[in-house]
Amino acid sequence: MASVSVIVLNFNGRQWLQDCLHALVTQQNAPPFEIVFVDNASSDGSAEFVATQFPTVRVVRNARNLGFAAGNNAGARVATGAWLAFLNNDTVAAREWLAKLWETGTDPAQDDDLALVTSRIESLSRPGVLDSAGDGYLRAGGAFKRGHGALASEFPQSQEVFGACGAAFMIRRSVFDALGGFDERFFMVYEDVDLSYRARLAGHRCWYAADAVVRHAGSGTLGVGSFTAVYYGQRNLELTWLKNTPLVLLLLTLPSHVIYSTVGLLHYILRGRGVAAFCGKASATLAVPGVLLRRRTVQRARRVDVRALQKVMDRSWLALKRREKSARFNLPNEQDIGR
Repeated sequence: MASVSVIVLNFNGRQWLQDCLHALVTQQNAPPFEIVFVDNASSDGSAEFVATQFPTVRVVRNARNLGFAAGNNAGARVATGAWLAFLNNDTVAAREWLAKLWETGTDPAQDDDLALVTSRIESLSRPGVLDSAGDGYLRAGGAFKRGHGALASEFPQSQEVFGACGAAFMIRRSVFDALGGFDERFFMVYEDVDLSYRARLAGHRCWYAADAVVRHAGSGTLGVGSFTAVYYGQRNLELTWLKNTPLVLLLLTLPSHVIYSTVGLLHYILRGRGVAAFCGKASATLAVPGVLLRRRTVQRARRVDVRALQKVMDRSWLALKRREKSARFNLPNEQDIGR
């Protein structure tokens, strides 16, 4: 039985797989681990390539494109590890990436409530420039990538963060199962934020491991500035906030959330992506009745009070989001998904 199961989800990402899987198979000095490759009905021969070139990798073939959330859940169902590590297909893990995640997650100095460990994710085309140093969450109801576009040297400290970036992180299998995995209604985008938020509410913590390095191309599947990315980003931003935010905090932050969402719409209109953003917001509105039902389950499971939750959320958002959006459009292949 593996200590860690590394799950790599793929949809028509054949061009990335040689480097991604080679780094996993040959460069990781970790406890016993397995690689589960999940293919979302690719048409580019991805599954056949992996089965031929990487025979030690377990291949799961989905009959259709299930999206990021359900696709990764399918991988988790067949995984045997006590920890699950999720890794995007357009990444290259540095030597001992997995060992560093494992050391952090199993460090006896850490409390038992540590359940997620997120990586230092750098730009593949610009090593040393951060894609993410873990996820933050705004009190106004939106997520952001910590340090996005900054030098990695500016974020050298391993520390607790709000949540994990889905491109490269590890989570306790028992916690993942207890949370019900990724919310498959999200399909893609923000499913990592939602999972981290629900973990937080249940009393678990997330740690940024600055020495667990992965390089990420970004937009390897979604495509830069795609309608799909903006649509799901804007829709799932609202669903995450409404489903997970405790009622008191929901009411307190409603005015700032309305302003935040409005500014986001204006941003996309100016970028020529207004239709996708409006469609995402409209879809979120139609989904409200179902979200409110799921909200009851999430809030009943809450084990932390509002004050403790506020401490790990960021208060200011305007300057932070301006920096993040600027960095996103200046970095090659960066995907603006509405965080």
